[in-house]
Amino acid sequence: MNNRLDSIDLHMIRVLHTLLTESSVSRAAVRLGMSQPAVSAALRRLRELSGDPLLVRSGVGMVPTARGTDLVEPMARVLREAQKLSVGSTRFDPASARRVFRIAAADYLDPAFLPMVVARLRRDAPGCSVEVLALHSGWDYRQALASGEADIVLGNWLEPPTDLHRAPLFEDQIVCLVASDHPAATRGLDLEQYLRAEHVAPAPLRAAGEGVIDQYLHRRGLRRGIVVQSAFFNLIPEMITRSRLMLTTGRRYCEHYLRGGFAVSVVACPVDFPPLTYYLLWHARSHHDEAHRWLREQVRASLA
Repeated sequence: MNNRLDSIDLHMIRVLHTLLTESSVSRAAVRLGMSQPAVSAALRRLRELSGDPLLVRSGVGMVPTARGTDLVEPMARVLREAQKLSVGSTRFDPASARRVFRIAAADYLDPAFLPMVVARLRRDAPGCSVEVLALHSGWDYRQALASGEADIVLGNWLEPPTDLHRAPLFEDQIVCLVASDHPAATRGLDLEQYLRAEHVAPAPLRAAGEGVIDQYLHRRGLRRGIVVQSAFFNLIPEMITRSRLMLTTGRRYCEHYLRGGFAVSVVACPVDFPPLTYYLLWHARSHHDEAHRWLREQVRASLA
């Protein structure tokens, strides 16, 4: 036995809601873009399905019955929820929005880049707050993106993950950072000297893995001597000034500390590394969301 509700589709709900709020077949026809006979036929069908007149004559007009009045808000709620299924129906207004943006990033980015992103978000979406999350080996950023714990991830990979949406942000030349009084600061480096040097490296982002520098070296059959590994990348320049340690990373990061007055020097790296490519990653769950799309646009616009 068929349920009468099986015969009610979204179009019928829209027709009935319009009839009840307009209390007029002719006005409802205009709003719906239908002919009056078609609306009248729909009303007859709705009366049959509901077992109630829904609209009745009152003087020269029509008024909803008690049953019809009770249906107005439930139907409005159904139509509002259905609207959310339409592609592009949910518009994000940054000036009035209230939400949290969660950005996961490696701290070896250009130190000026992420502050520019945050400043842009605060300027254009003043009602939104920002959480900056740290990428580290004990954190599964793929799962964080899938669950909504993070909205986007910023970082660099020799081979970026293929199971996520991604967009390249910028490239950076790989150089070495040493103390100003390090021998390499005046004489430069050859490959043998580079491999024998005392290297400091950030902790890898994977619990069982290597950073992009050592991945590339090992693919070429080369190995450097890492004597210090630090989970706190921004402490490394201070370590360098007090030792003979050498850091291999992007030029943007190194030049930030040159401008900051640290007693460090940037030295050309004798290994023919490809440029570091930094990526913006996000999950398919947020690919079409207007707020997430706006967030990704602001990250890319900050590069300008």
